[in-house]
Amino acid sequence: MLSKSTEYAIRALILVQLQNLRGKRPGVAAIAKEIEAPVAFTAKILHTLTSRKLLKSMKGRGGGFFFSENQAQLTVHEIILVMEGDALFTECGMGLSNCSDDNPCPLHDQYEKIRDQLLALAKLESIHSMALKIKSGQAVLSRITQNDLNYTK
Repeated sequence: MLSKSTEYAIRALILVQLQNLRGKRPGVAAIAKEIEAPVAFTAKILHTLTSRKLLKSMKGRGGGFFFSENQAQLTVHEIILVMEGDALFTECGMGLSNCSDDNPCPLHDQYEKIRDQLLALAKLESIHSMALKIKSGQAVLSRITQNDLNYTK
């Protein structure tokens, strides 16, 4: 449903938040390794996120990626909009350009409900809320669990 770049962006942002909560600023290579993504692709995604002001970065000793105080409240909805636009929340489930309430496709009514639920979920969940679920052991991120966070550099 989400593009690979959006999936990796969400994972990367959660990982950055988890590391920031530990007082660390991860670099591109560490992020790519932990989210199981190619380094060059991760670098491109992180560049997009920083250029769109969803994330900050600092070069040099003590550098890496980090959130300002309000950036960690970034929602999944905001990330999806930056990475792939609003099509997931607005377009026809069958890809028809003329699908509407007046001219519905065969999936229109059911898909509209799913789209609305997905939009509500995306607006509800923030990077910070998801990071806290992982930190508390209620969820995992790829192969990262609470125990792994004790050893992540």
